[in-house]
Amino acid sequence: MNIWVTFVLPVLLCVVLPVMVVWLVLRARQHSIDKKAEIMLKAIESGTPIDPEYFKPKENNKSIKKDLLEKLNGACITGLMGVAFLTLGIIRTINPSFGGGMFMNQWWLPAGGILLAVGIGLFISYFAGKKMLAKEMEAEEKQLENK
Repeated sequence: MNIWVTFVLPVLLCVVLPVMVVWLVLRARQHSIDKKAEIMLKAIESGTPIDPEYFKPKENNKSIKKDLLEKLNGACITGLMGVAFLTLGIIRTINPSFGGGMFMNQWWLPAGGILLAVGIGLFISYFAGKKMLAKEMEAEEKQLENK
């Protein structure tokens, strides 16, 4: 049992899992390319005109406002997780029997501090971006209204 925890589990998590994720992403991309090629070949065989826009990659039309809202969302999630982990760590420091059998209980305080720091950093980034990009957001909104 000890070899599983010390060797096999880290190998699975650090080697096999990332390789499988990359393989699945590349396989899905290849599948979509194959489907588009099949559609193009059938259209050519039947003589129907092909829409060239169908084969162009989709542009990422992410607005500044949406990007800022994603930062705010991430800040809220990581900040609240940080506060929760810090709370659990402080309770465990006061009462050492609390969470004795729980997974990674000795890492609650450092994890909470790191998550809270990331959350605060994202909050700062959100408010700084909101202040700096106010004119660009207004121009983007006017451009969307004109369409």
